[in-house]
Amino acid sequence: MGIKYLEKERLFKLDTPNSSYVCGIFDPEGFLLHLYYGKKIGDDDIRYIAQVYTYPFSPDKNNRDRGMFLDRAFFEYPTEGVGDYRQGCIDAETVNGHSGCSLHYVNHQILKGKPGIAGLPATFDVMPGAVSGEESICETLMITLNDDPTGLTVTLFYSIFEGVDAIVRSVRLENSGTSDLFINKVLSACIELEEGKRDVITLHGSWARERNIERTAISKGIYSIGSIKGESSHQMNPFMAVADRNTTREQGEIYGLSFVYSGNFTASAECSQFGSTRVLMGINPKGFRWKLEPGYVFNAPEVIMVYSAQGIGQMSRTFHDIMRDHLISGANIHNKYRNSPRPVLINNWEATYFDFDSDKLIAIAKEAAKNGIEMLVMDDGWFGKRSSDDMALGDWYVNEDKIRGGLKKLVDAVRTAGLKFGIWIEPEMISPDSDLYREHPDWAIAIPGRTGTLMRNQYVLDFSRKEIVDEIYSRIKAVLSSADISYVKWDMNRPLSDIGSYALESDRQGELFHRYVLGVYDIMGRLLEDFPDLLLENCSGGGGRFDPGMLYYSPQIWCSDDTDAIERLAIQEGTSMVYPLSTMGAHVSDCPNHVTGRTVPFETRGYVALAGTFGYELDITRISQEERDMIAGQVEMYHKYNELVRTGDHYRLTSYRENGLNDSWMVVSKDRSKALLTYIKVMARPFKRSVVLKLDGLDPNKDYRISCDKDVLCTDTGERGGNGLTLRGDTLMNAGILINEDSSDMKGDFRGLLIDLTAEDLLV
Repeated sequence: MGIKYLEKERLFKLDTPNSSYVCGIFDPEGFLLHLYYGKKIGDDDIRYIAQVYTYPFSPDKNNRDRGMFLDRAFFEYPTEGVGDYRQGCIDAETVNGHSGCSLHYVNHQILKGKPGIAGLPATFDVMPGAVSGEESICETLMITLNDDPTGLTVTLFYSIFEGVDAIVRSVRLENSGTSDLFINKVLSACIELEEGKRDVITLHGSWARERNIERTAISKGIYSIGSIKGESSHQMNPFMAVADRNTTREQGEIYGLSFVYSGNFTASAECSQFGSTRVLMGINPKGFRWKLEPGYVFNAPEVIMVYSAQGIGQMSRTFHDIMRDHLISGANIHNKYRNSPRPVLINNWEATYFDFDSDKLIAIAKEAAKNGIEMLVMDDGWFGKRSSDDMALGDWYVNEDKIRGGLKKLVDAVRTAGLKFGIWIEPEMISPDSDLYREHPDWAIAIPGRTGTLMRNQYVLDFSRKEIVDEIYSRIKAVLSSADISYVKWDMNRPLSDIGSYALESDRQGELFHRYVLGVYDIMGRLLEDFPDLLLENCSGGGGRFDPGMLYYSPQIWCSDDTDAIERLAIQEGTSMVYPLSTMGAHVSDCPNHVTGRTVPFETRGYVALAGTFGYELDITRISQEERDMIAGQVEMYHKYNELVRTGDHYRLTSYRENGLNDSWMVVSKDRSKALLTYIKVMARPFKRSVVLKLDGLDPNKDYRISCDKDVLCTDTGERGGNGLTLRGDTLMNAGILINEDSSDMKGDFRGLLIDLTAEDLLV
């Protein structure tokens, strides 16, 4: 399909639709060196550009300066401790305490299809829209390297998918020697780039302001991000892009890396003394130390690499495609929500917090059903003696003082009202004030003899221990089996600290972070196996674990606890740089907003939530009748446009984060026959009453009929009301449309609108 091995030249070439990747075996020692990653090239043999043909030459020609070669060459999987002083991918330590590794080619295989990774989420080889049994659309290259002195064998995996400009990489380590090894560092991918002026783009934030876009010029030295919190974190997302200095949304070269993992990570861009850039990504080495016994294997998680020569926007659309088609719900590709609309839900958290009972929930359900809402989700407070966030985590049995008559009675009543039922859980946590902690205090992650660090008055369960995972899962399974439950919101409200396990041996305490993540994946996998039709939504205090690893188990993740529609503009813009709109948990919430105190029109809140999963986070029995009357129309809007939003190509037009005035984006169907434009006017401006907006992603040769839910467009005669206006795609993209911000529908701040575009041939 797209992977070649040139036997005579000893080169590997991977071709995607618009990119090429070339590496090769050099020198009698068999160094695996990187040659090229960029726009697709026609020639296969490009050995002539290899660094070995310039000073200081390779060691077989100039061994007296081996170190100069090692510190300059472009390695596919760079090592540390033997002469390359740049950051490397692996640090292997012997039982004698010596660190150092030099990898050399052993053999390779080119496979049809793609092997999975034991215990870890990974992209899968399935035709888009299919669930099983389809012909393979993937190829995988496996290159095996070894380090003779340590007996370490390293296998590099590269997979490409038909029609996708992405390369997926992972690494497997095996101790082929006779003595234990300690792996202090194992990263999953490296990109080597020639000299050039570049920027690094990352997604940073904190609670309630996750995934804001940060762009910084790369200078000599190391730019590094990461997490040591045991989760991917609110502060940094496991994504990094390196772009040419002049790259924009629509043009220029950019390389993006996204880590398919939910724990500690690191990503770095190092500009060397020669101006070249080395980009690395993998498990954060801080707090990591893995004992690898003879004959044992360690699998490192995947990195999805995307190259785009058409700017940031095309990189984003490629990430969306590969995640939608080859990652989301991979733990159960038969899950009905993987490729279909999700029910419009209402969550009771901001409506009631802990103060609810069966009667209150049933009242919300009945009112919601009248307005077309399809699911009620019971959030925190339904279990144990949970009356606040100070207690009862781990006591997974129903609190019948609140849920009178038991969970089944409540669920049946909600079902009778016409809604499906969902439930909130936080399985990874334990409260000091809980029956579980009083019985098993050693089940919490802790350092013996040290006062534990509480956050939200809770500890973290040691999910590196199978017996704990088994017990917690059995309790959760019993609850879910007791009633007709369609949805689970899985939360994690604090990071890890005090890293110690009562079960791990002293020389394996450094394995706790990773074993914990494996335990989380194990329990989620079991959940989806036992409840295959379950809709699982992940959450971590909002968006603290919004990463590709979680998407393998859940098709959506709660984007942020900040539901303020204006704050969400920046949060959802940053999130959509990497993740499909269909994955972003977004709701219409109450105002004044519970986080910011801001009041935004109910209609505008709906437009912003439409760019995600869409739902409600409010007490429908207490909002104004005017707002209540708008819900049915918003639900209808969701059903009208969800297929397009969920499956279409996303184009960013303007950014409130950048201009402080307005925000706009489009979603365009794959065949470019339909499009939806969303425009949010954040701030009114004196004497500025119109905006020319240039559209994107349309077919330049198609005629599009334009309709709008507001009286803001101008016809070709200059009259108000642009509904029915027809323009060609090239006109809309180059000349644009005129939006009248001074219309009666758009007066004031925080106003929004939708513009629907349909190709004329669909209207015939």
